[in-house]
Amino acid sequence: MDEQFVNEILNKLRDGELSEYLVKKDQFLEFRNVLVIREDFKHFRGIAIHGGDVLYRYTEAARS
Repeated sequence: MDEQFVNEILNKLRDGELSEYLVKKDQFLEFRNVLVIREDFKHFRGIAIHGGDVLYRYTEAARS
């Protein structure tokens, strides 16, 4: 999972092209490393799923 691919997924979440995206446990660190450097980082919500996977969604309101 490279940086360009992760940014494409995050942009699709932001733009409403995807409602959610599942990140598998083994891809989490690569995905998160790209996510945390984005300006709109606080608009993404990760929901932990049993087994170590994370489901990401975009929210209009940034979390505090």
